Amino acid sequence: MTTQAQLHCLCLLTLYSITGYGQEGKFSGPLQPMKFSIFEGQEPSQLIFQFKANPPAVTFKLTGETDGIFQIQPDGLLYHNKTLDREARAVHRLQVSALDAQGNTVEGPVPVTIEVKDINDNRPVFLQQHYEGSVRQNSRPGKPFMYVNATDLDDPTTLNGQLIYQILMQLPKVNNVMYFQINNQTGGISLTSQGANELDPLKNPSYKLVVSVEDMGGLTEHSFSDSVSVDITVKENIWKTPEPVEIEENLTKPYPIKITQVQWNDPGALYSLMDKENTPRFPFSIDQEGDIYVTQPLDREEKDAYVFYAAARDEQGKPLSMPLEIQVKVKDINDNPPTCPSPVTVLEVQENEPIGSSIGTLIAHDMDEKDTVNSVLEYRIVDQTPKVPRDGLFLVQEYSGILQLVVQSLHKQDTPQYNLTVEVSDKDFKTLCFVQINIIDINDQIPIFEKSDYGNLTFPEDTAVGSVILTIQATDADEPHTGSSKILYRITQGDSEGCLEIETDPQTNTGYVKLKKPLDFETVAIHNVVVQAENPEPLVPGVQYNASSSATFRLTVTDVNEAPQFFQQVFEAKVSEAVAKGTKVGNVTAKDPEGLDVSYSLRGDERGWLRIDPVTGEIFSVAPLDREAESLYRVQVVATEVGGSSLSSTAQFHLTLTDVNDNPPRLVKEYTGLFFCYPLKAPGSLIFEATDDDELTFRGRHFTFSLGSESLQKDWEVSKINGTHARLSTRHTGFEERVYNIPIRISDGGRLPLEGTVSLPVTFCKCVENRCFRPAARMPGIPPVGMAVGILLATFLVIGIILAVVFFRMKRDKGQHNAEGAQASEAKPLRS
Repeated sequence: MTTQAQLHCLCLLTLYSITGYGQEGKFSGPLQPMKFSIFEGQEPSQLIFQFKANPPAVTFKLTGETDGIFQIQPDGLLYHNKTLDREARAVHRLQVSALDAQGNTVEGPVPVTIEVKDINDNRPVFLQQHYEGSVRQNSRPGKPFMYVNATDLDDPTTLNGQLIYQILMQLPKVNNVMYFQINNQTGGISLTSQGANELDPLKNPSYKLVVSVEDMGGLTEHSFSDSVSVDITVKENIWKTPEPVEIEENLTKPYPIKITQVQWNDPGALYSLMDKENTPRFPFSIDQEGDIYVTQPLDREEKDAYVFYAAARDEQGKPLSMPLEIQVKVKDINDNPPTCPSPVTVLEVQENEPIGSSIGTLIAHDMDEKDTVNSVLEYRIVDQTPKVPRDGLFLVQEYSGILQLVVQSLHKQDTPQYNLTVEVSDKDFKTLCFVQINIIDINDQIPIFEKSDYGNLTFPEDTAVGSVILTIQATDADEPHTGSSKILYRITQGDSEGCLEIETDPQTNTGYVKLKKPLDFETVAIHNVVVQAENPEPLVPGVQYNASSSATFRLTVTDVNEAPQFFQQVFEAKVSEAVAKGTKVGNVTAKDPEGLDVSYSLRGDERGWLRIDPVTGEIFSVAPLDREAESLYRVQVVATEVGGSSLSSTAQFHLTLTDVNDNPPRLVKEYTGLFFCYPLKAPGSLIFEATDDDELTFRGRHFTFSLGSESLQKDWEVSKINGTHARLSTRHTGFEERVYNIPIRISDGGRLPLEGTVSLPVTFCKCVENRCFRPAARMPGIPPVGMAVGILLATFLVIGIILAVVFFRMKRDKGQHNAEGAQASEAKPLRS
């Protein structure tokens, strides 16, 4: 084969070098370590690489894992003469040496590694021809209960050896629902959610699956596949709630004691208990076999039942299924004696009760379980104190504890109290309870007045309410301080006006007749009063109140001169504020109790709006009324009796004035700061608000606005915003720098509309920072600037002249002083 043909064959190979290539070309190079990758299954006699020899080397030698496949020619051409099989050997490790003419190694050996790259030339095969498995009903969905496995001789790190599992068929397939699923990577078979809920061994005890495996990740139509049948047996779920457990309380066996068991469908589950009721003491435990124990004695009287949950989890702590509810009932034993309801049970019975009457019930308690033999109680009287008039006066029913009279009726005169000792027992214990029976007096005696007639009483009609006018007394022979002897006094005649009431002293049963309401000579002058004395407890049959329980007295009311009385303390009227003078606006009425005439007058009419007719009490207006000045006008009305002691009384008269439209609209405030910046660059507008002093109606105010002069319409415009606000706008920009007083006409739109014209001052001025700048005007008495400057200069000139004169005189005086000093020193002799 020529070199050109060899190169042509090399170009057909798919190979690559990791360590590098020769200097002269891609497929040739010096003798050095090399690594090649070649796909298996290629035709033999494929060239791999040509090594270049350096003198004195003249030939090459190949050793290592050639397997009779790899050869090298003397000129260094490495090739394989057989098809490569990765499954036979994936890596061939060779050595190449360069030899001289005598066969001696002059270079090398160097390692040459041949990696055989995989092609998909092997189909996947299941490890078994048939699989069998079982699953419990209600097993957790998604948790594998069995696996199917297949192998593929191709490289598992390539797509050729990547296997995908799937279920092709499920028999039977109930309602077209798949009960099983398979992990396509691991071959793990598990239940679907529907399978976990619906599998039932009673309906379908077994299922057949057809499972396939496919290489190439199932991504190409050129992949290989295999299939296998899987038979699955459905077993009954053993993760079930156990039967309720009954444990006897206070067991003396060694603890812990096994009481029940739970078991997950598969081994390896982790068990735990959860307290449903969060009790302070939880006396149960579970081991990893699922056995549940009670860990300490139970007390039924402390807690008679327990409810908790048993949970099963996998190795990762995930729940395998819903927890099971465990119910434990604590069985009672007779470990509690009967107990009395109280240290002493107190009962009452009326005297003269007939034989067989029930006095009351002694109810003892037993902490043992109700309605069992442990809590059945028996009662027996073992002692009676005192034994008068004889022993055995009472009987207690054996099982109910009801106490009865059995010999004779009781009399309080014999003894007011009996004490019984009652033995209460269950099958193992006995307890003594104590009962005190009080004899109650019956109401067989009526109240009797000490006298039946309390004579005549005379009181003036102005006697103060609450005054005691009479003291009465009745007595009762029944037991003191009971409902049978307590006396209530009731007036049955002579007080139809309800002026009197009687209070009873609870200690002495003395009755105090008092005034509840003022007496009125003019209504009733004489009261013939009948008083009945009664008990709050009903009388026993056969006994009735009679004349001894009644008393009378005569109350005479004397007349007292009283002031006139108004029929009401506040008189109200409502008129319009626009009524004419002399209009009647209301009237008042008073009556003198002695029937004298009444004269009316007003007091507090500060505005002088009203007058009152002194005879009829009619009130008239005498001046214009003004709601805006005072909407509710209050005055006092004085009623004075005529011809008597001139007693008087007063009442209030309230006159409400309703509004009329009598106030024209006005501006809500004085607008002094409205301005536009001069010169006006564009038409602008200002907003103002109006109001009036009339009453605000539910519709609010609805003013209309217009210019007060038609001549202003070319310069200004007024537009309404709402019922109280309007906008004044300029129509152009050619305004002078001055103040414009714009008359605005405002109408209120009333039934008799009023309108007013107001002046709105608007200033056009130069602006500084959007504020109106106005030069200060010269105030009277203040000179202009020039004159001020002249005055200031003249002042400075006068001050300068004064300073110069002072300075000149000071200098002259100083010269004279110096001359006199010199003369004195010449005349004065020197001292030695």
